[in-house]
Amino acid sequence: PPLAGIPALRQAVAAHEERFWGLTRDPDTEVAVTAGATEAIAATILALCEAGDEVVCFEPYYDSYAASITLAGAVRRPVTLRPGADGQYTFDEGELRAAFGPRTRLVLLNTPHNPTGKVFTAEELALVARLCREHDVYAVTDEVYEHLVFTDAASPHTPLASLPGMRERTLRISSAGKTFSCTGWKVGWATGPAPLVSAVLRVKQFLTFVNAGPLQPAVAVALGLPDAYFTAFRDGLQARRDRLLAGLTDAGFEVLPPAGTYFVTADITPLGGKDGVEFCRALPERCGVVAVPTQVFYDHQEQGRHLIRFAFCKREEVIDEAARRLRTLA
Repeated sequence: PPLAGIPALRQAVAAHEERFWGLTRDPDTEVAVTAGATEAIAATILALCEAGDEVVCFEPYYDSYAASITLAGAVRRPVTLRPGADGQYTFDEGELRAAFGPRTRLVLLNTPHNPTGKVFTAEELALVARLCREHDVYAVTDEVYEHLVFTDAASPHTPLASLPGMRERTLRISSAGKTFSCTGWKVGWATGPAPLVSAVLRVKQFLTFVNAGPLQPAVAVALGLPDAYFTAFRDGLQARRDRLLAGLTDAGFEVLPPAGTYFVTADITPLGGKDGVEFCRALPERCGVVAVPTQVFYDHQEQGRHLIRFAFCKREEVIDEAARRLRTLA
């Protein structure tokens, strides 16, 4: 395939963004196919950041963000997401404003958000967009869970690029892995203004050049599936979410219900846990279940030391068996 991906896939990505989000793209100059969203993130940060530049991001964050920022010689400026009394994560506006400065190069925004399951609200997105315009910085949006926003979410998914003044400064990243349950295929894409996409491609040519040649035509077909597929996909995972939430609650965890993604965050404090790493290391031996300590996704680890993450992209019988085993912790 060519460096930017086969034409059929680039056309399918452009059509998908217009169909679902009203974003118009030129498939020849404003779409780049990558080795999953992870390569798109790395190539974007390496393309846009110089040593000493600062990247505003929200913690906890997907672990490749920290690695990519470090590879570029840039500096993280994390803004902490904290759960409120209703279990929904929010951030302090003052902290976000303070994270911007003269060295800020870009904002890295993940919504729907891994690992918290947060879907950023219209008001939060408007604030991020306003700060990007005021400080004249780029936005890089990781939207791989764009089709996993549940029906009871307080806010729908809204791409930051669709807000006024943001299309020309935003690179939008997504992938086939989550939406079509094929994470091992590693087919992602970055879309945005032609100069920014061109910069991403200049880096990609020295990372992978091309990838997943035999799989790109299949993803092109998948992106054109009818709405019924995307609805059924969401509904199936929402049912699994509810199943796991009930099981974790019965096991004694305090759960923080996600509005999107396929992860649930749980507080270990009611079960006597104080440190997520220690809790998760002991969990397989205690009951034969594996979880991830959320604190490893923070710069300020104390903020997440009492939280762990479970995934519910599993068969229902696996979720039920995990819940049964976890109940033995009480």
